[in-house]
Amino acid sequence: MPWFYFDLVIKEQPHHQGGMILENVEGARDRADALAEELHMAKPELDGKRCFVRVINEADAEIYRTPLEPVPKWSVNTIPR
Repeated sequence: MPWFYFDLVIKEQPHHQGGMILENVEGARDRADALAEELHMAKPELDGKRCFVRVINEADAEIYRTPLEPVPKWSVNTIPR
């Protein structure tokens, strides 16, 4: 199983949040989303600073990023199925 690493990025500066072995990329995305939600609640001083959590794989390639502040549902363009 692969390692994934998580960074909190503030003003383009990464702050390492840890790494873990996960089964797949989907698991890493889920963990990044949960971490972003936790950090959003724990660090309200970061609101409005466009911070995000990024996921890096073992090859140092960014594979996912998610903002700390939730994206409003009205701003997401979705097409009904």
